[in-house]
Amino acid sequence: MSVSPPSDGKQSGEPAAEARDPWTPPPPGPAPDPASAPWTPYPMDPLMAARPPRNGIGITALVLGIVSLVLGVLVILFWMTWLPGLLAVIFGIIGMRRDRKGLATNGTVAMVGTVLGGLGLAVSIACGVAAAVVAKKAVDETRAQVKKVEASVEAEREKARQEEEKAQREEKARHLSFGGTYSFPDGLKVTVAEPERFVPGGLAARNIKDRKAIQVTVTIVNTGSRDVELHPGLPDVKDAREARAELVIDAKQKIIDGKLQSGKSTVGRYMFSLAPEAADKAEVGFCPDFSRSDFSYWSGPLDLGS
Repeated sequence: MSVSPPSDGKQSGEPAAEARDPWTPPPPGPAPDPASAPWTPYPMDPLMAARPPRNGIGITALVLGIVSLVLGVLVILFWMTWLPGLLAVIFGIIGMRRDRKGLATNGTVAMVGTVLGGLGLAVSIACGVAAAVVAKKAVDETRAQVKKVEASVEAEREKARQEEEKAQREEKARHLSFGGTYSFPDGLKVTVAEPERFVPGGLAARNIKDRKAIQVTVTIVNTGSRDVELHPGLPDVKDAREARAELVIDAKQKIIDGKLQSGKSTVGRYMFSLAPEAADKAEVGFCPDFSRSDFSYWSGPLDLGS
């Protein structure tokens, strides 16, 4: 009868632990049961897993949104609001998309930046519309003011033109021919007859030797309702060359002066001498009161004979 060697817990045919090469892999064990194996997640790219989230775009959107809203509050800078507001909306949308893809973690910040940028854009548009309305109103008021000034200037020009035409008419009316009558505002009507040849005597005849003597007759009628004080002085007589005639002192001379009652008339006679070469024409200026400047003038040719 054979005797089996004592068993040391090792299966026959398996090399002893001391005899096994420590560098060789262990013998394969039994295959695991798939039903009992634990679930493991899908392997992730180690580069992706090691990359930190990029939140710069969302922060940029928030900063730009705040800037646009601040510029919008400062009304004078509203025209600078639209650009940061638009950029805030764009960066905010990009930031929220990156947050949904897992590339960023500040989707809320990006959303706040988008909202602030939208508010900035709205403020910019509102302020732009308000500024356009105010500018249009200012332009309309300026145009109206310009038209008003132009109308005022045109009215002043028209008034000046009418006054000038009136002055010209009045000045023309003050120049009459001999025998014409001019009516002064106080109701006095003055007529200067055509000067006549006058033959002086005595000392006057010697003083005007080689000159031609004339007599100027002035008639004044008071057609007003009140008496008028007359202080005309002497008529202003000029010859054809506009040289002043010389006064001739003669006893027949009658000077108008004093009060002229309403409805009455008076006649004055004045003697002058002219140079023979300029005695074919004369002009007589006369005013009932020498302190006034509204002189009237009578002129025309003279027929004094030889």
